[in-house]
Amino acid sequence: MSARLRTLRTYLRRTRPRRLRRALAALLALFLTACAALVLAYRLTEIPEPHPETVSQSTVFVDAEGEYLGRRGPVDRQDIPLEQVPRHVQNAVIAAENRSFRTDSGVAPTAILRAALATVTGGERQGGSTITQQYVKNALLTPEQSLKRKAHEALIAVKLDRTRSKDEILEGYLNTVYFGRGAAGIESAARNYFGVGAGDLTVSQGAALAAIVNLPSYYERAGADAKVTGTLERRWVWVLDAMADSGAITDRQRASARFPAFRFYPPGDTDGQRQYLIDAASAEAADRLGITEDQLARGGYKVHTTFDLGLQDATAELVRDRTPANSKGARLHTAVVATVPGDGAVRVLYGGADYAHQPFNDAVDGAVEAGTATEPFMFKGIRLGDPLSDLQKDPAPTPMRLNSAYATLAAKGRYAKPYTVTKITRGGTTVHTTHAKTRTAMHEKEAAVINELMHVSLAEGAAVKPVEVTSRPLISHSAGAGSGPGTRTVWHSVYSPRLALTVALFAERGGKPARVAGLTGTYPPDQHAALEATEVWRLAGSPGAQSEAVAVPVPTRTAP
Repeated sequence: MSARLRTLRTYLRRTRPRRLRRALAALLALFLTACAALVLAYRLTEIPEPHPETVSQSTVFVDAEGEYLGRRGPVDRQDIPLEQVPRHVQNAVIAAENRSFRTDSGVAPTAILRAALATVTGGERQGGSTITQQYVKNALLTPEQSLKRKAHEALIAVKLDRTRSKDEILEGYLNTVYFGRGAAGIESAARNYFGVGAGDLTVSQGAALAAIVNLPSYYERAGADAKVTGTLERRWVWVLDAMADSGAITDRQRASARFPAFRFYPPGDTDGQRQYLIDAASAEAADRLGITEDQLARGGYKVHTTFDLGLQDATAELVRDRTPANSKGARLHTAVVATVPGDGAVRVLYGGADYAHQPFNDAVDGAVEAGTATEPFMFKGIRLGDPLSDLQKDPAPTPMRLNSAYATLAAKGRYAKPYTVTKITRGGTTVHTTHAKTRTAMHEKEAAVINELMHVSLAEGAAVKPVEVTSRPLISHSAGAGSGPGTRTVWHSVYSPRLALTVALFAERGGKPARVAGLTGTYPPDQHAALEATEVWRLAGSPGAQSEAVAVPVPTRTAP
């Protein structure tokens, strides 16, 4: 070995401690600099406000029994408090997306490793991001993909975890995460997949929604696509097993769980009828809250309406089946209104065959030539109060207005203003409750006189005499403008203290009024209207309705 090499080795041996100290000092300086930069970045990081797309909500409309009617708004999303989400649903989402959520710091390296391992081994896919990170990504940041963006996301997640409670973060996540089928948030997802509110989700349904979050655009076809359904069921089993392992559900709950049935997707087209109902309820709800309809649509409200959706749909089907094809270029219009006498709640509002082709609501806004339909309110000596006093001067009332008049007779002279909204809620809190607005429009004795005179008139010109069923008088009245080949319009009203129903027939050709005569197929116009009214009455389906329907007379002639 040369002398130079021995000298170098000796030098290196002697200076090793010093070099190690320098290297350690450099590493420490680098580490401290990185820590300082991280602390500074953390301090400078601000939690941004949710971007507009995640703040915007839709307003949902339901019928009198809570059945989903439709929605208005830019996105299908409604915020609800976490306490309205069942604990088993919360736990299902945590089991599927981030099992360490309750204890992690907003970011979880173990979750990333677990997700990577699952990908390599072919196991069930799990998110590498925590629920907190997903919430930050979905609600607070843009969908940009970069290392800088991921670092920013992690910093916000950590800060969010240190400044907000886990429940606040979970609530925000559940209200913004996308579930497919156009539904953002757990409330909309529950409605779109199972037809219930989030608060009514079962263990099985909650686990299914939690399983969907992983690949919503794929799993949204569950129930309609056998392959998708089978794949989702396997993931559903995995979620339930994870819940059972963590003690989130009992062994008994796990054993009794059954894969749930889904609402069909894509859903059927309901715009043909239900938009008429939503139009009416939307205008009324906005007016009651003192806001615009656009503000209502974006406000995340739940509008509880008075409509009987089952009866409405059955009425629409009945009218569609009974309406003959257009003849000689003329179009037959049918309007149907049913309200509760003495209260004003609107149960049926059939305003047209198809909203997409005719957004104008015949039942609410259509002016139909009255003819003899208002004659019962013109009997000699009858004094009408507001708002019926002007009815005598109105040659073409709307079906809604005339129905209200006959409902007043059924309520012994007590007029009730028609309404379509019972209450409005937001985030589970009631913000408006409707109270019936009634007033005396005629003396009770005068209402009794009119009803008696109509009984007598009806008995003279009807095939069946009216009777009293279960101590409730039922009156059916056919009227209109013109008769025989000259029949222009037909009205048929049926009422009892239980319900007031009005059917109106009119026609148009080229946008101008036309005769109804010749457009009603097998039956003359008056009998056509009477049969429709009778069948709708029978469809009402409450106790005694079947018996009452038998008493509805079918006129043998149109009122002159």
